[in-house]
Amino acid sequence: MVTAGGDCLGALGPFPVDSPWWADVEPVVARIARELDVPVMVLRLLDVEGADGARDGHVTYHVQAARRPADRPLAPSNTEHQLLTAPETLRARWATREGLQEALSWADASLRTAGRPSTGPVEQVKTWNLAGLFRIPTATGPVWLKTTPPFAAHEADVIAAFAHVAPRLAPTVLAADPEGRRVLLDHVPGSDCWNASAATIRAAVSGLATAQAELATRPETIPSGLPNRSPAALVDEVNQLLDGPAAHELTAAELTAVHRLAERLPQLITELEACGLPTTLLHGDFHPGNWRSDGKHTVLVDFSDSHVGHPVLDGLRPREFLSDDQWAHAADAWIATWAACRPGSDPARALALGAPLGHLAYAVRYQQFLDNIEPSERRYHAGDPAETIRAALRA
Repeated sequence: MVTAGGDCLGALGPFPVDSPWWADVEPVVARIARELDVPVMVLRLLDVEGADGARDGHVTYHVQAARRPADRPLAPSNTEHQLLTAPETLRARWATREGLQEALSWADASLRTAGRPSTGPVEQVKTWNLAGLFRIPTATGPVWLKTTPPFAAHEADVIAAFAHVAPRLAPTVLAADPEGRRVLLDHVPGSDCWNASAATIRAAVSGLATAQAELATRPETIPSGLPNRSPAALVDEVNQLLDGPAAHELTAAELTAVHRLAERLPQLITELEACGLPTTLLHGDFHPGNWRSDGKHTVLVDFSDSHVGHPVLDGLRPREFLSDDQWAHAADAWIATWAACRPGSDPARALALGAPLGHLAYAVRYQQFLDNIEPSERRYHAGDPAETIRAALRA
């Protein structure tokens, strides 16, 4: 559904795109811009038919064109313009025409101030309720604009904390607007580590654990205002989760089992704390898709879920994204690093105890996403809290 300025121009499509992921809008933008011969950007997802889980199916987007196309007539739209643009309290700022322009204008001004002005049009790469990601060409390589919602961490502050103890572990921040939840990051060479080698896994896992151990000795360097998701805080959060909508998606047997698990949490937490690992700064979503490597250096990206908590949550996060052999490398690296950084601790025991706690922590987080995003985009996370509770029971 294409709009320009304050007008609804009509519908375009359907057509296929290479990526199955709804948030990967770069091929969508490229196809529509070619067809209309006008620059466009996706504002938000409107509807999906025939799929779930954030991929596949027939997806309908709201697309904003820079101007009316000269020649290409669009099909009449069965969606009223008022429904496309009606205010929604929880809508992301970058999912509106005004908010998107504001973010792009801030990025342009910030790059000029930094002496690195853009050399071409901004390229939209991803957009969804948790982030907008845009690539901006400059004379010395691309720069990335990232926008995040109010419930995300201030990434620039978190990156600065990690860079203080491990300068090569995090990307370079070129500019930040904490109030507007925007950050400009320099490009990180290499590729995402979905098929990570043993060496890359060790570099990512050991690098993060070493930095976290050092940060734990310097609590003054950890940014203030981050959420406290320590195991002790998790007890109340899980009880609130089980009093909410996620409980209605569980069977009676599952609900009984998870209440039993919730009753056991204080004892599990006592045992976990006895393992001797410190409260520290967590990445929050430490999976291989958030590692970048060029074969020499491994850098972590996407710190928007960062918080203060127990490092076992980061240690366990890669498990569901790795093969059994890869996970063995990750677990060995995590255990060895923490054993060296904290002599007398028992990281192996912590890794075994932490599995159900880790799943419950993510179930709580997924419910927070659902509670803080607009209705049409909740399909990205629908069912995630209940499914993650089931994973906690299996663990």
